[in-house]
Amino acid sequence: MKVLSSRQAPDIGGLKVFVVEDESLIAMQLEDILADLGTEVVGMAMKVSRALDMIAGGLDIQVAVLDVNIGGEKIYPVAFRLRELGVPIVFATGYGRSGVDPEWHDCAILQKPYTAEQVQTAIEDALA
Repeated sequence: MKVLSSRQAPDIGGLKVFVVEDESLIAMQLEDILADLGTEVVGMAMKVSRALDMIAGGLDIQVAVLDVNIGGEKIYPVAFRLRELGVPIVFATGYGRSGVDPEWHDCAILQKPYTAEQVQTAIEDALA
């Protein structure tokens, strides 16, 4: 996978990323993309309740990539908690902006399927 050079975009290497994704193949692909980008996945959850437990456990998170629909449950309880903690959020969805509640349209939105470049851009947007 091609990664943007540091000349084209700020380096996100070393960034601590929390991922919530219920599709194991997508989760593994995203984990590989994040590793290729030089980030560190500090947590991976496949259920909303597990994500909330992991956050409550004090994970050091600098940005989160959240699938909007987790096993038929919306991710927003996790997003609210992360917002309270000041963690930037990237929403990942197959529906694009229309798949995210309007209250969250100020967050970066990553349209599935995505490329490494799109993941990098979405993270940079979330951090901006």
